[in-house]
Amino acid sequence: MKKMRKIALLLAVLAVSQYAKAQEDNRVITTGVPFLLIAADARSAGMADMGVATSTDAFSQQYNPAKYAFSLDKQGFSVSYTPYLTSIANDISLGQLTYYNKINERSAFAGSFRFFGLGDIELRETGDPNEIPRTVNPNELALDGSYSLKLSERFSMAVGGRYIRSNLKIADASTDASSASTFAVDIAGYYQSEEVAYDDFNGRWRAGFNFQNMGPKISYDNDDLNDNFLPANMRLGGGFDFIFDEYNKVSVSAEVTKLLVPTPQEVKDFDDDGDIDSSDYAEANSRYRKTSWVSGIFKSFNDAPDGFSEELKEFTWALGAEYWYQDSFALRMGYFNENELKGARKYFTLGAGFKYNIVKIDVSYLFSTSTVKNPLENTLRFSLTFNFGDKYDEL
Repeated sequence: MKKMRKIALLLAVLAVSQYAKAQEDNRVITTGVPFLLIAADARSAGMADMGVATSTDAFSQQYNPAKYAFSLDKQGFSVSYTPYLTSIANDISLGQLTYYNKINERSAFAGSFRFFGLGDIELRETGDPNEIPRTVNPNELALDGSYSLKLSERFSMAVGGRYIRSNLKIADASTDASSASTFAVDIAGYYQSEEVAYDDFNGRWRAGFNFQNMGPKISYDNDDLNDNFLPANMRLGGGFDFIFDEYNKVSVSAEVTKLLVPTPQEVKDFDDDGDIDSSDYAEANSRYRKTSWVSGIFKSFNDAPDGFSEELKEFTWALGAEYWYQDSFALRMGYFNENELKGARKYFTLGAGFKYNIVKIDVSYLFSTSTVKNPLENTLRFSLTFNFGDKYDEL
């Protein structure tokens, strides 16, 4: 029946949402296609989902493509697999393929493909459990491309483009199941200092930024009131490498992130029964939904109902560390924090990496420290990377 289809779609949308309702009075900012914010690779996942200012790797496309200009390998190819919501399903997952090619010492291009599958959903027209169900497979995907260029020996920038398709709509007698699509752009920068000699070790500073997923809203039915903002966000980060000798290196990093999406506004008018006035709520929702994506980016810095103090709460922050021995074995850890008013995601992560010749394997694990259940809790994530071709010198 039609109601069953609506329930199935609702469950699908809830499954991909990263932002859980932590408490009744919160103001969580929700967006369309939130799978774009899920850390797809195990290296970054082992350091609390950060990557804007960490050292270059094949997965830089998702966090900061400007890092590719500093790659020491000519080419790289990687594949990753992330199970999702394993506590309730075994067929929901995120997969990603990435390829980059360093054209010369100053520039590189890269591309990636991300696919988020929500598994099989069975639909029945009636409540009869003996009815043969119709099975659908909702999914979302993103196809990326980027170009990075060194503007100096120590600083690079990159631009990226992204095609996004969301196929979550389930057909019924009155509607079709056409997918929704849109595009987005990224603008990123990366700084890496030369190796500096200190008293007991050598060191290197790193810094990066990325303005991601900036593009038109996504909609299934061309209705302004049903348009969803993309998860546009700003990543800022920095780090330092402690190079103790040719065998031991420790990298520490910090990162802050903010969604460049307007904050939902409160409705404070109540009817005679003490409930929120439905007409005022509809008007506020209409104004919010009709905000353009460009205007929304600028409004996101000064539209929180409680002012500047709430704006600060919309920043998430993460700390991470990575230890490498002989450039062949790595241990990682990290901590991620989000304010209770904005989603309450808080978790520790652990990870490890193994490198032999051109092959690198990474794994990670997440421990939630919040009362809100994390969809990636108690989940192992895996990544496999191949680096090949000529080697470039590290300046």
